[in-house]
Amino acid sequence: MIRNVIFDVDGTLWDSARQVTAAWQEVLDRHPETKDVKITVDDMYRYMGHTMYEISCMMLPDISEELRALIMQDCMENEDQYLRAHSGDFYPGCMETIERLHEEGYRVYIVSNCQDGYIETLIEDAGWILGPVEVEGDVQDFECYGRTGKKKGSNIRLLMERNGLLKESCVYVGDTAMDEAGAAQAGIRFIYASYGFGTVANPKAVIHEISELPEVLQRLSK
Repeated sequence: MIRNVIFDVDGTLWDSARQVTAAWQEVLDRHPETKDVKITVDDMYRYMGHTMYEISCMMLPDISEELRALIMQDCMENEDQYLRAHSGDFYPGCMETIERLHEEGYRVYIVSNCQDGYIETLIEDAGWILGPVEVEGDVQDFECYGRTGKKKGSNIRLLMERNGLLKESCVYVGDTAMDEAGAAQAGIRFIYASYGFGTVANPKAVIHEISELPEVLQRLSK
């Protein structure tokens, strides 16, 4: 029976592409080497889901790896500050769905390829509490590339091991082929959030809006 729901972030819980684009452009504009680089929200949709290193290669292919790393670190720090003042756009029904999941006995986790600090910002913007259900936590635990240097499948496994979660009790909810691959690598079922940014090949189930998730979980648990 499914009791643990692990979420992706971008394209699944919220859409922060507009805000992150603005935050990164501020950084690119102030670096002499990148002042002529202009990124769009559509560019950001292509970047999201990738690790920071992969994004740096996609966005800044013509500068040295060392300089890319410095600029990306600046982008990430500015992004976290910007999102605290300009929250991402949570998908309709997100707050109510998380609350309903807890009411129905599920535990909620987050795993993303984002930088350290990004998930914390989302949790803060949502007004959620991080911690065990026993202390009325909204999100029980999370993991990300920025903390471990590992990709999604490895981080899903790490989170499961840390919390003693059995594979058959878990699902991963995401919106891209990378999310689907990460769930497969961790050996758990994948639910496709079709309202997000990407496409997938063979999900266990599909939701067209996040509010459909509790009913889908009930069907998969039978």
